[in-house]
This record gives sequence, C-alpha cells and structure tokens, in this order.
Amino acid sequence: MKKKAQRLLAGFIAIASAVTMLTACGGGAKGNNSPASGKTSTGSTQNATSKTSSAAADDKPIEISMYMPDNATLPYKQDWLTFETVQKNTNVKLSVEAIPIADYQTKVSLALNTADNAPDVILYQSSVGENASLSLNGAIVPISDYSDWTPNYNAWVEKLGLKEDVERLKLKDGKLYYMPALYDKPFYDGGLLLREDFLKKKGFDAPKTFDDLYKILKAYKEENPKSYPLTILAGPRVLYRFTMPSFGISVGKNSSSGSYTLSYDYDKQEYFTGAIDDKCKEYFAFFSKLYKEGLLDPEMADPIDGDKWAKCLADGTSIASWAYYDQIGGVEAASNIDGFKLQMYAPLEGPSGAHTQPRSRTIGGIMFPANAAKRADFEQLVRKVDEMFYSEENAKIWCLGVEGITYKMDGDKIVYDDKIVNAPNGIFKQMQVDYGCGANGTQQVWVLDYELTKYDDNFKKINEDVAAMKDSIQSIPPAPAFDDMTAEDAASLSTPLADKFEVWADAFLTGKKSIDKDWDAYVKEMKDLGIEEYCKMYNDNLKK
Repeated sequence: MKKKAQRLLAGFIAIASAVTMLTACGGGAKGNNSPASGKTSTGSTQNATSKTSSAAADDKPIEISMYMPDNATLPYKQDWLTFETVQKNTNVKLSVEAIPIADYQTKVSLALNTADNAPDVILYQSSVGENASLSLNGAIVPISDYSDWTPNYNAWVEKLGLKEDVERLKLKDGKLYYMPALYDKPFYDGGLLLREDFLKKKGFDAPKTFDDLYKILKAYKEENPKSYPLTILAGPRVLYRFTMPSFGISVGKNSSSGSYTLSYDYDKQEYFTGAIDDKCKEYFAFFSKLYKEGLLDPEMADPIDGDKWAKCLADGTSIASWAYYDQIGGVEAASNIDGFKLQMYAPLEGPSGAHTQPRSRTIGGIMFPANAAKRADFEQLVRKVDEMFYSEENAKIWCLGVEGITYKMDGDKIVYDDKIVNAPNGIFKQMQVDYGCGANGTQQVWVLDYELTKYDDNFKKINEDVAAMKDSIQSIPPAPAFDDMTAEDAASLSTPLADKFEVWADAFLTGKKSIDKDWDAYVKEMKDLGIEEYCKMYNDNLKK
C-alpha cells in the first residue's frame, strides 16, 4: 500500500505540474461567450487558478445551478463535506437540484427541450441517444470549443492517456458535448451479492453459471417457503445492466449504448435489434421462470428503495441481489441472523459467456445546456466547473474527503478516521453517505489505487479474479456519428420503442404475457415502430 500511495501522490503532483506547464504558454482566452482560439486542443492558455477562476476571499461567489442524480443508497445532503469544501475552495455558490435517479433522464430531457428552464450544469450525462440529437441541434454547449477554459480536465486526459478515448466521444461534427468522468482503469465494484453462509451450510460451491444460481435459489425457497430468494435493487434496470451481457444483449433504461432497444455484437462490430432478438427471448424466459416459481421478488417491477432492499436481505426474505460491494457492510450490520455473511461473486456465465455491465474509462460526466452560454460570465462558469471537479485539490476531495477530517497521512500511507474505519457500512459506503465522497454523479476522476484504499483485501482479491477472466468487463459500444437530422430521426424512433419495450418486458417477466405465445406479437409491434430502421441508422453511422 505504501508504494501505491507514493505512486498516487506522485500522480497528483504530476497533474499539478502538468497544469502549470500547460498554462505557462501565455495568451489568455478572449471574450466571455466565444472560444479562446479557432482550434480545440488539450492545452491551456491560462491558469485555472487565475483571476478568472479563483476569486479573492472578499469577492462575491459565482452562483451556479446544477442538476445531479439522487440515489436512494446515498441520498444527497446539502452539508456534505465535499460540496461545502469544494464550494469554499472555488468561491462558488451551488444551487443543487437532486433528482431521483429513476426520474433523472426524463427531467434532464425536459430541461434540455425547454432551454429556458435548464440549469447551468447537468451532471452524469453523455451525448448518446436523445442527447446526440439535442447536441447537434444546439441545445447543449460543444465544450470542446472552449478547451482553453478547461485546463485541469485537459491535464487529466493527457495524464491518464485518454486522448483517443475522448476523441471517440465526439459527434458527427467533430465536437465533444460533455466532459466525461475519467478512469485510469475499470474495476469490478458491483455484481452478484449472495449469502455465503447459506452456500457453506448447504455445501454449494460458488456459483459459476445462471443454472448454478437457480439451484441455490430453489434450495433456499424449499427451506424458506415464504421467501423470495432474489430481490432487485432500485428496479429492473439494475438487474438488466448486470445480467444481460451474459446473454449477449444490453437493452433497457441502462443499456450500455444508450440506444435502449439495440445491442452491440462485439465479434461482428455492429449493432443488432437486441430487444427482439432470440437472445432477449432467452433472457426473459430465464427470469420469468424465477418469477413464476416465487424465486424473484414480485415487487421487482416497482422501484425498491435502498432501505427496503437492505431489509429484504438482512431479515432473510431474500438471499441474493445484483448490487454493489460497498452495500454489503450495511446489510450485514442490520441482520440479526447468526453467521450472516454476504459475498460478491464474479460474473455468472450465460449463453454468451461470463460478463458484467460494460465499462468505459470515460463515462457520463458534465454537460452545459446551451442557455448557460448566454451568461455574461460563461467563461468564468466553465473555468469554475473545471476547477471544482478536475483540479488536483478538488479531485482528491471528491475521492478521499479532506485531510485531517476523513483521513490523515502516516508517512505515505492513507489512514482513514477511526469513525469511518469502524463504521458497519465499511469505509467506501460510509464516506459516500456521510461525506459525499465516491459518488458517480460528482466524482469525475477515478484512480483505482486510491479507490482500493477504501475497500478490504477481499474486494481486491475479487477484482484480481475478475481481471483474469476473458472479456468479463466489455467496453462500452461505439456511438454512431449522427448528423443533426439523423440524430433527430433516431431520437423520434427511440422513445416509442423504449416505451413499448418497457410494457412488454414487464409483461413477460411477470407472466402477464406468454413468451411462447405472445413473443411474435411483441416483435411485430416493435418492427412496426421502426426498430429495424433504427438499427440501420446506428450501423450506417458507425465510425469506421
């Protein structure tokens, strides 16, 4: 750990040096609402901590309105240490609207389509799906036009070797419409959580396949007839995200491509109509069998809040769920069952292999609605956001908190506060809940070695096992390079297809519709709504 901490601290120092070197070139940005130069580059011409981004103590704070997703497992708190400290560091006053994550994209879509009601900044966004059309039609700021105003972000992209990854995020016009969250390495932070104590009691090996899991769930149901062995966190979208890739698809609200009803064939390197493919039929057949046999929580169709989800596992109503490793500690602490022990397992093998949710080193990040560019101080707004989330000091705060409060340094070793170390939730979760550290919506820089300091040795071992599995974590599929008209056409097809899919998916899972008898009717409805045309649009516009 000492060597890792040394490397990490050196990395942050290197970033600080990189920013200094990049900003030492001179030639400040011109004007408030126009790019500093005609070209977009990863360099900077003005220091992020210059007078445009770090006001004196007696200056009036710049006010910024912001949307962020609110997760029931770490509900937003206005007085989180991260938010308070970062605002103080940058002399910013944030007006945060935390929106339940299940409703987040709907609220974002409404705001972007009615520009006057949009906030200055929207977190946890990318330019796929409807956002691609909105971007190319002027609803979202092409942030790559203002790259001279984002020196801290630029430095991280350079340091982490992500220039090519970011390049792939640009749309047909060659512009980037959001600043993504940046990872040095993808890691396995969520998967199948299952009662290890029950497995040992019954003599089961760790599950390797979905059939293995089925046998375990059946055994638990036989011993506990009133139970629903598999429960779901938040709603079906989380189950889909984790499990569909092993069946060769990724569709639904959290589809890896953002297309909702299409999936990507990694061998052929093209999209196919995943929502109506036989792979999807096989997927629904498996999980509808679980539902029919009382093995799947009947409330799975509705959002299940974090407390209710945890209670189901803690009191033995359920034995398994797909969720996140940092949630294990809280569930174990809440249980009164003797010997209760949750464990996270590697991805289960399905018909298409053993895969978890696809991950990217560049995920949803920070977006500026077009209305923000009308602000007279737009340059300062962009510079402040860059400093808040990507500067060396603040990137560290979003990850670790504040030295002397959440942690201290023992030589080169990070030592967390005793209150955090001894919390039943575990370090990572406790820092999320109490301090706002390590949240997908707000932390924009993720360095694996830093993240591992917040987990135990068991987590590290699981990650080593998953890393040794071939293609267990697939890459995010490539986005099509739509022009504005095609993007608009694709968006007009996407919404009705998504709505129709949700209705049929619920019906198939819960047995309201028969997969054997009604599948063809479902496929016809989706074809009538243009799913094949939609798929052709994606494939015709893939970057070669």
